[in-house]
Order: sequence, then structure tokens, then C-alpha cells
Amino acid sequence: MAKVIAIANQKGGVGKTTTAINVAASLAVLEYKTLLVDADPQANSTTGNGFDLKNIQLSLYDCMVNDTPTSQAMLETDTPNLWLLPSHLDLVGAEIELIHHPNREHVMSVALGKQKDEFDFIVIDCSPSLGLLTVNALTAANSVIIPVQCEYFALEGLGKLLNTIKIIQTRINADLVIEGILMTMYDGRLRLSNQVVEEIKNHFADLVFNTIIHRNTKLGEAPSFGKPALLYDTESTGAINYLNLAKEILQKNNMTKIKNEDKIFENGNHVAD
Repeated sequence: MAKVIAIANQKGGVGKTTTAINVAASLAVLEYKTLLVDADPQANSTTGNGFDLKNIQLSLYDCMVNDTPTSQAMLETDTPNLWLLPSHLDLVGAEIELIHHPNREHVMSVALGKQKDEFDFIVIDCSPSLGLLTVNALTAANSVIIPVQCEYFALEGLGKLLNTIKIIQTRINADLVIEGILMTMYDGRLRLSNQVVEEIKNHFADLVFNTIIHRNTKLGEAPSFGKPALLYDTESTGAINYLNLAKEILQKNNMTKIKNEDKIFENGNHVAD
């Protein structure tokens, strides 16, 4: 049974899609069969894996609105063990079309049903809002990763997201847990970055991942080449950070396999490019 992880933050520009793409790719490279679900109408996880939206025949929209089997819409990516359930601009209308659906919060969960037995992980890239699509993702998920940028106003809007998660836990998905808060866009040269990390850790303690994502040019460049950082530049800071995050997730869930890749990178102090 797949572990379903939603990547969510209604605040834009926090590294949400970058995290979804690279966590999914890292888990796949570590030989866990992974499905990346692009639940954002902007479709950046789709284009970030090298797919042209003009060539997308079926997408998450069709699975949610037209009951198209997920298996028919999935695409195999260039990353071994990684599949994509693409998004499309049509998805922007899904919230309106599903508004009167009797089970509207569970549509995504039902659509992903059969795939939960086919994959080790399902990673959902949520839209930057707290609308029906994000509620669907949190209803379908076992846990949620919350990216928070190491910049001014880092805590802005976080309370609203945590409140939404609490409502989902209370009313719809009692099993939903916070996988962790992920610090992104960290620059160790800046006092502000260190202050934000300290503040977040003081507020949320054990909920904060040990792994921190450094500000890194390769992470920004990789999507324009349609590749996760691991395929674009294996030795870049961004690739190593996300591989370490994937390993931390595996350790946290007691899912670590003993394989040679544990020797690829040492967990720790790789300086930003």
C-alpha cells in the first residue's frame, strides 16, 4: 500500500513544486516505485518533468471530473521508477464542476484508489490555495509536507494552513499527519535565514525536518530542461539536499532498504552553489 504524501502551502514561492518534483524523483532513484500527482492547474510538475502540455491527452482533470481510470492518464518519466499523473489548465475548472458532487472532498482519493496498491509512494503537488483541490489532496493523503522559505514573513499564512489541516483531521481524514515542515531557500551567509530556521524550530520543534534545502541555482535551472535536479546535475547541492530529505522520510517511516545508494552521499554539510 502506497504512502500518500501531499506537498502543501497556500503561500506561493516557497518551493512547493520544486519539493514535489525532487522528493518524488529522489524516492524513485532510491528504488521506490513512485507516482507524482500534479494537482496544480499551473501544471509546473508536469512541464518540470519534460512534458509539453499541448501533447497531454488525459490528465488529473479527466480522472476527477470524467471518471477516467488513473492508469490511462499516467505517464512514465525519464526518471527510473517515477510516473506522473499530469495536470492541465482544464483543472482550474474542476473545483466549480465538482461543487455539487455528493462526495466532492473524496474524488481524488477515489481516483487514486487502485494506484495505492501499485506504488510505494504517491506524492501530490497541491495548488497554492486552500480550495477544493487542496482539500481533496489532504483527504487522499496519509501525511503532508509543508515547505516554508527561510525568508521574511516565513510564518505568514502557516497558521491558516495548519487550521485547515486540523479541520481535515477532525471532519474528513482522521489519519492525516504532518510529515514535517521543510525549510527551503536557505542561505547560510544570511543572518535572516538562520533566524528564520531558529524561529521555526522554536515554534514547531520535532515537526521540522533535519534536512534543509539550500538556495541553489541548479534547482531553478532544472525545470526549464524538464528534469528533476538529480537528472540535471547529480552533484548539485539541490540534488543532494532532496536525496537526503527522501532518506529522512524513509527513516522516519521505517522504510529504509539496505542498498548501495546509502554510500552515494554523506548526509550533511554540502555548501550551496
